[in-house]
Amino acid sequence: MSNAIAGTRRALLLTLALLLPAGAAQAQTTAAPAPDVFILELSTEVLNTVKSDKAIQAGDVARVVALVDTKVMPHVNFQRMTASAVGRHWRTATPEQQQRLQDEFKLLLVRTYAGALAQVKDQSIALKPLRANPTDNEVVVRTEIKGRGEPIQLDYRMERSGSGWKVYDFNVLGIWLVEQYRSSFAQEITASGIDGLITKLAERNKSASKA
Repeated sequence: MSNAIAGTRRALLLTLALLLPAGAAQAQTTAAPAPDVFILELSTEVLNTVKSDKAIQAGDVARVVALVDTKVMPHVNFQRMTASAVGRHWRTATPEQQQRLQDEFKLLLVRTYAGALAQVKDQSIALKPLRANPTDNEVVVRTEIKGRGEPIQLDYRMERSGSGWKVYDFNVLGIWLVEQYRSSFAQEITASGIDGLITKLAERNKSASKA
């Protein structure tokens, strides 16, 4: 499974976390901002937190993981993301298997985001024009990460929910994350079933935790 996603891992490590929304209190305001404004304002808050936190800059992994889990993950629809990544096999999984898949996939992404945030230095965010109507319930927010070198494309698929806008997929350098994982997950399920995929994800998370 790791071989199937190795080609985009380096880009994901820096970009997936960099522009994710944060700040649950702001997301719950009565007049919810437009999705692109939401991404810009709240992701900037994450960047500023990372840049000003001496413990994170010193490599405190536990602190980075806590930041990602509390600030970022409440704004991601993990059930939809996991179901999309698992594909047609999601419908045949038991409720217990679905929950375990979701938990392990979330932990995998939390660790990935934590690794990305630990590398934040002087990057900034630029929005591209939003091609959507105010009444749309699903939109694509397109952004660029600017720093050293060429700008990095990072797009978001977002949905309107009762608690504000939520992210359910990312496009890094032209590759949608869910589609990338769907391919590797399908290979693992074909080889060893749903339980095999759960075991593989758990092993990967355990190894990452030890590292």
